[in-house]
Amino acid sequence: MPNPGRIPTIFSACAIILCTAGLSTALSKNSKSMTAELSNATLKAEPQVKMAKSPVRNLSKDAKEFEILAEQFVRQKKIPGMAIALVQNGKVLSARGYGVTDVKNPQAIKPDTVFRLASLSKAFAATITGILVEEQALEWDTPIAKQLPAFKLRDFQRSQQVTVSDVLSHQVGLGKNTFDRDLESNVPYPLLAERLSNAPLTCSPSECYGYQNIAFSLIGDMVFAVTGDFYTHQVESKIFTPLNMTNATYGRDALMANSNWARPHSYSGKGWVSSTPNENYYHVPPAAGVNASIQDMSLWLNAQLGHRQDGLSADLLTKTHTPQVNTPGELRSSGWRHDRLSKASYALGWRVFTYQGQKLVFHGGAVRGYRSLIAFLPDQDTGIVVLWNSESSAPSAFLPAWMDRALDIKNTDWIGIKDGSADAETIGQD
Repeated sequence: MPNPGRIPTIFSACAIILCTAGLSTALSKNSKSMTAELSNATLKAEPQVKMAKSPVRNLSKDAKEFEILAEQFVRQKKIPGMAIALVQNGKVLSARGYGVTDVKNPQAIKPDTVFRLASLSKAFAATITGILVEEQALEWDTPIAKQLPAFKLRDFQRSQQVTVSDVLSHQVGLGKNTFDRDLESNVPYPLLAERLSNAPLTCSPSECYGYQNIAFSLIGDMVFAVTGDFYTHQVESKIFTPLNMTNATYGRDALMANSNWARPHSYSGKGWVSSTPNENYYHVPPAAGVNASIQDMSLWLNAQLGHRQDGLSADLLTKTHTPQVNTPGELRSSGWRHDRLSKASYALGWRVFTYQGQKLVFHGGAVRGYRSLIAFLPDQDTGIVVLWNSESSAPSAFLPAWMDRALDIKNTDWIGIKDGSADAETIGQD
C-alpha cells in the first residue's frame, strides 16, 4: 500500500479531458515554478559516439575543500542556506547542509533536510517512463492519443503524432511554457490540459523545441493509463523506495509534514524573508512535484551515473541521456555557460551540454523561494547536486567550480568568495 503522506490530493475532473479519456489524474499540490526554455532548433540525426570512461584523479580532497568553501560562501553571501552533494566513482564524497532552514526560526540544514526540487522532477518522469518501457507497458514512440483519446491539439492530425518521447523532450509543437501563467493563477491542471486543444502551434511534433510544464505532465496521465496506478505512487515504489530515497515525496503537504524542511525565501529591501511554499506547480507532479534531501539526491546522482543498474539499467540511462533536440539558446547565457559550453540540447527529462569537450548531463530548477541544480560528467563518473532555499543565483557557481576541478581546469575562480564576487550567472529558470 502507498504511504498516505506521499499521495497527492486528487482533483475530481469529470467532464474535462482526462476524465473523458477514462482517467482520474493524481495531482499534487505545488508551488510556483519559473521555467526557462531555450531554442526551437531540431536536433539533426548524427552518430552518437560512445566515449570510453576517462578516469580523473581522486577528488576526495577537493570535496573537503568544497565543504570549507561552502561554509564561507553562506556566511559571505548572506544566503539563508543550501545543501551540496558531490560524488565520484559510485561513492558519496560529501552530502552536507550549510546555513539554516528558516531565517525567522534558524535550524541548521542537515543531510536529511528536505527541499523542493522544482524541475529536477522532470528526470524522475523520464526515468519512470523508461522503467515502464522495460516492463513493456508502453514504448517511447507510443502516441499519446493511443492511451489518452481525448487529447487534442489545434491540428487534429498533429495530435495523433505526438509520442511519449515528444512529451519528455518538449517537442509537442507548442510555444514555450504554454499556459504556465494560468497554472500560476490557480487554474486546475485538467482544465489546462483540455485547453491545449486551442493553443497555438509553432510546428509539427518532433520538429521544434518549446519547454513545457503542462504538456510535459501528460506523461503522468500516460502512466496512470497504462498501469492503473497513480503516477506518484509508481515513482515512489519503483524509484524512491528501491534507491532508499527515504525523504523523497510529492506535494506541498508532504513537504510541510516533514519535521525537517527548508522554508522558501525571497529577498526584500531588508533582507531574506521566509514564507509558506506556493502550491501552483505541485499540481503538475511530473514537471515539478518532487521534494527531496541532499542525502536522497546523492543516491539519485549515483544511480544516474550507472551505479544502480539493479534498478536503472544501462539502456535506460543511455536512452534518457541521449540528445533529442538542439537548444542553442542555452549557449547565449553569460558566466559558465558562455565560457565552458560549445553545444546544448535536450534529451528526455535532461539537458545535455558539451562542457569543454566533455558530455555534461544537467537540469536546473526554480520555483518561488527555491533553486536547484544537478549535473554530472558520465565519462568521468562524477557529479554535483546543489539545493538552496532562496532565489539567489550565486550558489550555481559551485557547478562549474566542481566540473573544472574534475577536468583539471584551473584558470577561473567561479565561487569568488575571497573578494565577495561570486559569478552572478543564473542557473536558468528550468
